[in-house]
Amino acid sequence: MKFISVDKQLELINRGAEEIIPEDELRNKLERSIKTKKPLIAKLGCDPSRPDLHIGHSVVLRKLRHFQDLGHQAVLVIGDFTAMIGDPSGRNKTRPQLSLEEARNNAKTYLDQAKVILNMNKIKVKYNSEWLDNMRFSEVIKLASSTTVARMLERDDFTKRYGSEVPISLHEFLYPLAQAQDSVELVSDIELGGTDQKFNLLMGRNLQREIGQEPQCILTMPILEGTDGIEKMSKSYGNDIGISDTANDMYGKTLSIPDEIILSWFTLAADAADAVLEEVKNRLNDTSINPMGTKRELARKIVELYYDKEKAIEAENYFNNITVSKGIPEDIQEYHIEKEDLLVNVILDSGLLSSKSEARRMIKQSAVRIDGEVVEDIQLTLSPGEDRILKVGKRRFLKVTG
Repeated sequence: MKFISVDKQLELINRGAEEIIPEDELRNKLERSIKTKKPLIAKLGCDPSRPDLHIGHSVVLRKLRHFQDLGHQAVLVIGDFTAMIGDPSGRNKTRPQLSLEEARNNAKTYLDQAKVILNMNKIKVKYNSEWLDNMRFSEVIKLASSTTVARMLERDDFTKRYGSEVPISLHEFLYPLAQAQDSVELVSDIELGGTDQKFNLLMGRNLQREIGQEPQCILTMPILEGTDGIEKMSKSYGNDIGISDTANDMYGKTLSIPDEIILSWFTLAADAADAVLEEVKNRLNDTSINPMGTKRELARKIVELYYDKEKAIEAENYFNNITVSKGIPEDIQEYHIEKEDLLVNVILDSGLLSSKSEARRMIKQSAVRIDGEVVEDIQLTLSPGEDRILKVGKRRFLKVTG
């Protein structure tokens, strides 16, 4: 493998990154990599506590793909063992623990979705139970002795919980140490993560140094704002765009973001090149240009990343027909009912939404219509007898027959 120059590599590595610690050490590692023709080991740990990925997760996955594209060895560590501890990062209470079986089942779904971003033919996938599950208690004690309680309490989330007298379970202190042990086992050169992972990443660097390994560099990526532009993207906040969402939903949801986060979404969600980012920045600064055109470009680029250019154009045409022209799609999904049933059940069973609670929330928000009329009754039932057009949100339609 012939590597491009260090400067060119750093240009791509730095794109969108929040922080590289320390960058001069990473430069030295890259220079040595070129001389020895040996790729760096770039590590990313993933928490399989939730099986569904959204484009917020894609930010750091795409950075790992950058390392693949530069010819380095990407290693995706599935935290099946650490999921039994629960990552305390950014938490104001103890995270629920998963069984090893639950974590591994979630990991299968995670990998299936991640393949749209990563080159799965060139990636190494490791499960940290391979080494953590085999550690003797004496080794755990030795690992725990590598840091102090005072050091652990430097974490902002632990400090807040301690000050608020919210319990911190002893096993939570083991999470950053277990993640650090992953770096030791892999002899990683650089570890990637979100800004909320900085403490854990530095723990790996410290542990490597303590046992005599060359310490890894760390690279943190910003946390992507959700479609509301306020909270971080999360399914629980209802502000996410799923990696497996339809092209139409991806396009429509992207157009709903506030103008203030268009540039950061081009950078983090669309993985746009520096030249594109500069052009977008200039357009957004020009008050004579309506930002909606730029937002549409963003929506097309995001759909292209997960589908293709043709799907992006189709999604835009669909949006124009449904939202702008207030039309009903020609290829509307049909759902047949044979007996009286609750509307929320029909919405769930037809696949329009993934849960009854989400259906109830949409009804409360006046976002559900039947034949153009807003539904206000959560307990509304549908009976066989006549065809109706059900609309949920701005882009989901269902023809109910019976």
